[in-house]
Amino acid sequence: MAKRKPKQADPEHSGSVESEQKPSLPLPSTSPSTNAIVTGLLVSGAGQILLDQLEKRMIVAAYDPDKARDLVDGRTIVKSLALYGASKLATRSVPGLAIVAGGLLVKSLYDRGRTVQRERREKDSGEQ
Repeated sequence: MAKRKPKQADPEHSGSVESEQKPSLPLPSTSPSTNAIVTGLLVSGAGQILLDQLEKRMIVAAYDPDKARDLVDGRTIVKSLALYGASKLATRSVPGLAIVAGGLLVKSLYDRGRTVQRERREKDSGEQ
């Protein structure tokens, strides 16, 4: 096998500090990969906080504030992990989105059916 020849250094950019571009923002680390991780965590955290606030405001519009607080803050870890998994599945592929959307449709229809049955039972027990 032939040996590779080392690349020739460009005489214009031969180690001069002036030729390197410096970031315009002060970054927490000199490593680009560390900066990418920090940025990802910040964006993800800010997005999660925004989603939590939006969810609370939407629930408050439908229920009283105490009930809404119980609905959002009363989640178990299992429910939180299930929601996280479903959101990851839905955002990574079209079939995943179809599965999650289908599951939500089935759950909505099930809830509506249960409500109708409960109202019928209450109506029947009220007439007798």
